[in-house]
This record gives sequence, structure tokens and C-alpha cells, in this order.
Amino acid sequence: MSAVSRPSWDRTLAVVAVAAGAGVLGFACGGGGAQEGPPPQVATQREGRPRGLAGEDSSRCDFKGRSDREVQETSGPGAVSQNIRRVYALVGEGEERRRVIICREVDTNLDGAKDVVRTYNERGEPLKETADTDYDGRIDTWVTFARGKIVKVEVDHSGSGKPDETRVYMSGKLSRVQRDSNHDGKIDTWEIYDDGKLQREGVDLDGDGRVDRWDRDEITLRELNDKERRDDEAAEKKAAAEEKQKQDQALDGGVTDARVSARRRE
Repeated sequence: MSAVSRPSWDRTLAVVAVAAGAGVLGFACGGGGAQEGPPPQVATQREGRPRGLAGEDSSRCDFKGRSDREVQETSGPGAVSQNIRRVYALVGEGEERRRVIICREVDTNLDGAKDVVRTYNERGEPLKETADTDYDGRIDTWVTFARGKIVKVEVDHSGSGKPDETRVYMSGKLSRVQRDSNHDGKIDTWEIYDDGKLQREGVDLDGDGRVDRWDRDEITLRELNDKERRDDEAAEKKAAAEEKQKQDQALDGGVTDARVSARRRE
């Protein structure tokens, strides 16, 4: 058994690569469904979640008509036009006035529409990121950050506007995955990882939302067993070497004492 590879997840990684080249971290992120119907005429930003704003590039950053915002437009690698927008909040007064980035969006496929959006907290740390990885105008990937690191990635594989796969990360490594593989709104597959490697997979066979069978990744299990065996052998060799060293030191000590005593007798 091995981790499941899915086309839409591959598209997410592709968007990530382009976005990374434009100065945006590759995972798309956040925590909510895509918005149905035409975007509203006024943008709002609550709890780090960008909402739609009507415009030529479907901007999702909150800045138009606001005097406390400053916008910077730049071009990423390979772009012939400005495809990166950074929105800063102007805070403080007088000499203490400064700007803090609160939103950044990128047109990764250079079609004129922004498809990756990230929001930040007051310290400039990323909070949420959303992405349209198949460029159909709907958000299909949501990423959540904590202390600047990715902790959760949600993906919509079915196009329903709601995530059917959730990936959880710990210390930057994949920890577990929950997946609704038949798109009935219920989780039916669970994957458990250790140090980023798949350890076991649980499957719900009767649709009651509970694991009916746990399968293990035989390759990973064999690798772990081999590692434990090598570690045990190394520990045994080290212990044997230390014991031999003690014996040699004890033997050398007795010989030395005997020689010293003989010289003294002379």
C-alpha cells in the first residue's frame, strides 16, 4: 500500500511551484468552501479569510477605496505584466507610522486573474492561503498556518466547493490524512504518518464513519524494522567495544603495577 496520488493534488503542487517562483509559498490554504455565484461588489476580510471583489483580476484582497491601505504591484519570474499584488496596512501615526503586509495575491498562470491569495497577521506571519489550482474560477485548496508554518491543507477534489481531503502537518511533516474518497460527505479513509512516512491506513467499509480495517504499509514497516535491527546491532557493538576497553585497561593497569613494584625492589 502506498499514499494515494490524485490529479487535483498534483495541480495544487504545480500551482505551488509557480507561486513559489513568484515569491509565494506553494501550498494554497485556508478553511472554507468556494463562493457560489458572482463575487460581491465590496471586499471584506474577516479572520484572515479573503472574500471576492469584483474587478478585472478578481482581486480577493481588501484594499479598494481604503485610505489605510497601500498597494504594490510587481512582476514575477517569466511574467510580462504585473502578476503579484501586495497589500499593506498603514498603522501608527507620525514618525511611528509604518506599513505591514496583510494580503498577497498572485496570478500563477498569467491569465489575468489572481488565483493564489494569502493573508497575514499584524506580525507579518501567514495565516491563511487559498488557491484555484485548476483555474476554473473556484477556490479548491485551503491552507492554514500557525507560527508561520503549514499545519493543515484542505483540498476539494470533486469540485463541490467543499474540501474532501484534509492533510495535517506537525513540525513541517505530514502527520495524518483524512479523505472522503466517494464524495458522500463522510470521511472514509484515514492515513497515519510517522516522520512523514505512511505507517498505516484505515478504511470505513460500511459507511458508519468508523475505521473497519487498518492496513499497514509493508515497505515502510520493513524499513522501520531494518532500522531498528541496525540500531540494535550498533548498540551491541558499542557495548562490546566498551567492555573490551574496560578489560584492556584493567589488564594494562596490573602489568604496570607489577613493573613499578619490581623497579622499586631494585
